[in-house]
Amino acid sequence: MTRVYDAKDASAGAALGDLPEWNLDDLYPGQDSPQLKTDLDWITQACADFAKTYEGNLASLDAPGFLAMIHAYEAIEAKTGRVMSYAGLRHAQNTTDPDRGKFLSDMQDHITKATTALVFVTLELNRIPDETLAAHYAASPDVARYKAVLDRIRAQKPYQLSDELEKFLHDKSVVGPGAWVRLFDETMAALTFDIDGTQRPLEATLDLLTDHDRAKRETGARALAKVFGENLTLFSRITNTLTKEKQVEDQWRKRPSPQTSRHLSNDVEPEVVQALRDAVVAAYPRLSHRYYALKAKWMGLDKLKVWDRNAPLPMEDKKIVDWPAARETVLDAYAGFDPRMADLARPFFDKGWIDAAAKPGKSPGAFAHPTVTDAHPYVLLNYLGKPRDVMTLAHELGHGVHQVLAADQGELLSSTPLTLAETASVFGEMLTFQKMLAAAPDQAARKTLLAGKVEDMINTVVRQIAFYDFECRVHAARADGELTPDQLNAIWMEVSHESLGPAFAYMDGYEAFWTYIPHFIHSPFYVYAYAFGDGLVNALYAVYAEGTPGFEEKYFDMLKAGGSKHHKELLAPFGLDASDPKFWDKGLSMISGMIDELEAMES
Repeated sequence: MTRVYDAKDASAGAALGDLPEWNLDDLYPGQDSPQLKTDLDWITQACADFAKTYEGNLASLDAPGFLAMIHAYEAIEAKTGRVMSYAGLRHAQNTTDPDRGKFLSDMQDHITKATTALVFVTLELNRIPDETLAAHYAASPDVARYKAVLDRIRAQKPYQLSDELEKFLHDKSVVGPGAWVRLFDETMAALTFDIDGTQRPLEATLDLLTDHDRAKRETGARALAKVFGENLTLFSRITNTLTKEKQVEDQWRKRPSPQTSRHLSNDVEPEVVQALRDAVVAAYPRLSHRYYALKAKWMGLDKLKVWDRNAPLPMEDKKIVDWPAARETVLDAYAGFDPRMADLARPFFDKGWIDAAAKPGKSPGAFAHPTVTDAHPYVLLNYLGKPRDVMTLAHELGHGVHQVLAADQGELLSSTPLTLAETASVFGEMLTFQKMLAAAPDQAARKTLLAGKVEDMINTVVRQIAFYDFECRVHAARADGELTPDQLNAIWMEVSHESLGPAFAYMDGYEAFWTYIPHFIHSPFYVYAYAFGDGLVNALYAVYAEGTPGFEEKYFDMLKAGGSKHHKELLAPFGLDASDPKFWDKGLSMISGMIDELEAMES
């Protein structure tokens, strides 16, 4: 039974139930623990020993020696990953705590210093002749297992610098891009927004944009605009610096475009990403433009304001969902697909793997962190009881399940390229949505669910491709010189008009809303992975809905593969091919079909 409470009820916060907090003891029992000190000492020694044994010798190793080298490197990756996961997760709980910030910085410094000795590995791997590696693969199936990760490393070969320059960039990272990223995170977490005399953090203020009360939504939007505007100079400086830093590195490496490094790390061809981008942009009129015109009609407005974009519909129930109900909803949806999926998700709730409450200083948004393969993932949420928060829980648990299943691949092969990393998360959302849709008691409830899903998909597909276009235009413009805040704002407004369509009238101050998108700072061009994942899952779900025999087993095999296979190989068992330009139309047609149904309800 779903337990809901009136969102206007002052006790609603307490009524969410006992929201869980992380228990990070599975990584380390504390930042002063002997185990952590032992591991730090081990890392320093292991990196030095590795370099002493292997530097200058990789090309001369036989297959067994090459395998031993990989295993030794993987052991170091596991230990450094454990340390940095612990430091990062503690910091995410309270990014404004100076002690946590110092601890994170100290750990970064220690790991960076120790692993400088390992910079030679990728450089030497890329100098090994193809025929030598081919002989290793033929001689040892255990070495051949690592071909996928070695192929991704060797794809960087044309853009490799000298050994000395690579070591310099490695050493400089903590006071270069890393320092600017940290400045962004700490500044954003420390921002407060005046809401009727009460200071709120970012996440709680953004939550107002989904309030039923239009006046509250406007208050939240104007508070956001005011503070973003006040900090515009700083965020422009951070963006200009990181964009220029990337431009300089790309020029030295002779990368053909700013996006090249992201495509390589995602193991996806540029033309596939371009086909996705072009398909989505061409679909703007029949997706976002059409839907928002429909929403304006529902809300009795000639034009939507930006604070109406994610507003609840007038017919939507003004309730919040407590934590036990959210857990039950998602686990039931997962179990309906396959009981094994719910079994994999349940420990997240039972064993302290989730930090759910929205708190001052906490990292905004949500994520699932895989940590290391001999531990388990952790999920961060800012749960406020909205239906979208339930879908976010389903999304992040999908990541968690994927990460658990891929862990058997080991440290080097478990990591999934971003384009496929969103598959399980978006599929988990779709399962939860379809479960709720099937249980809708009447047409009004079905309409509300469909509209909510369409909005989520527009946010995932249209909005993220618009973000991608924003980044592409910013990086292209930055090549001609530093960008003023007004120039950055103008690019933001261009992509907003194009993607959202004529249904919107924009308030003064919205032009600075680009400043709070963390992906622009943390992971340039990351955002298209969301659209990639959504389009892929829509096509994948259509195959599942057709009753394809053995789908569940094929799906689990895909998740278990982690990063060990290319997207073509992973999708082939389902009869799908993301390199086919028509592939993306399948996913977009699912969104368009839902809008068709919503329009039909009006007639």
